[in-house]
This record gives sequence, structure tokens and C-alpha cells, in this order.
Amino acid sequence: MKWFRRRKAEDVTPAHLPNAEEAAQRFWERWFELVPVVSAALGDGEPHRVEDELKELVNALHPDLVFSLEQGHMAMYALVITGQEDPRLRPYTDAWIKAAPPSDMVWEFHDSVPPVPDPTEVIVNLGEVKMRLGDYRVVAQVDGDVVDVAVYHPALADLTDQQRQTMTFLPLDVTLGERLAGERLRRVETAQLEPEGTISLLELRSLVRELAGVSDG
Repeated sequence: MKWFRRRKAEDVTPAHLPNAEEAAQRFWERWFELVPVVSAALGDGEPHRVEDELKELVNALHPDLVFSLEQGHMAMYALVITGQEDPRLRPYTDAWIKAAPPSDMVWEFHDSVPPVPDPTEVIVNLGEVKMRLGDYRVVAQVDGDVVDVAVYHPALADLTDQQRQTMTFLPLDVTLGERLAGERLRRVETAQLEPEGTISLLELRSLVRELAGVSDG
């Protein structure tokens, strides 16, 4: 899984933002022209060949959106474009996913980070640091219909502040799915030392899904 983050909002000052439906239509017109090149690059294991084109394509939809290319759940590849639960960006992701073509054997599309089947098998490479999500431990405190969590991994202390923030939230998103995490997680903190009473990411998934009335099957 490789994420491509857009520039910060303060770095982008377009004269105006396009109509969401029109922007989505232009995105898919350009996507159909570009997808053979994207698929070939991914098939060759060289996604960097199309990074610039994809960044330009997503930037035209909205400059604050984040996108990723992933292994699909049902298809070979997945394209995820997300506003990271920012309500300003929801009209653009809504219009984008509404206009998306049906999934096929090669491509599927998501407007939020979907949960991976088993996050404990995921390894994230950050330069010299490799972080196995199976090594994460979480303290979860339920308060009504929401949960406060403290996230611990032994390698978090070796990261920069930005990396540490990313690697605090990323395991939660891929475990719960971005939308469920946004709905049910209230306070998220990074634990400097391993707390007592921790649970695994899979145990957190079961807890939050039960709280939300979502099947864990």
C-alpha cells in the first residue's frame, strides 16, 4: 500500500474550485485515457512511472484530497481517493464515487480507506524503519458509543513527528476502515511507553464493530 499525500491546503490557492460533479466527470474521462498506462506500470511493479500523472489527475478533482494505489479486495488493484473525513471534501468524493465505473477484475474504487482483511500481516516501510502492524498494541476506553484509544508500537519513538502522527492513525484506518474509525474513535493518542491492559488491532476491530452493530464476520 503506497500513499500519495497532496500539498497542504495553505500551499494551494486556486482561483476557484470546480463544481464537484463536473470535476468528477473530467476525472473519469482522463482516467479512461490513463488507465492502460497505470495498469502496465503496476504490473511491472513500477508505480513511480505514473505518480506525476495521477497526482495531477487527483489535484484537478480537489487539491486537498489524498489518494493511494493498493491491492484490491476483489479486483487486482484498488484506487482510493479520500478526504480523510473532512466535510469540505465530501461533495467531491461523493461525486467521484457516484460517477465511478463498476468494479471489474482489474480495478475497484473506494472513497475512504477500506479495512484490510488482516492488518496484522501488513508491514509499512518508512525509510530504514519497518513497522509490522501486528506489533501494535492499543488501550481502548469505551464511553457511550465512542472509543478513546492510546496507540503503541516500539518503533514509534524512532520516527519524526509527522511520521509518528501518520503511523498512529494509519493502523486504525486499515483496521477499522477510515469511515468507521472516523465515526467511532473520539480521542486518539500516541503512547510513549507500552501501557497496561492493551489489546491487539484485531481485538480493537471486534470491539468497535460490536459497538457500532456491525458484523465481525
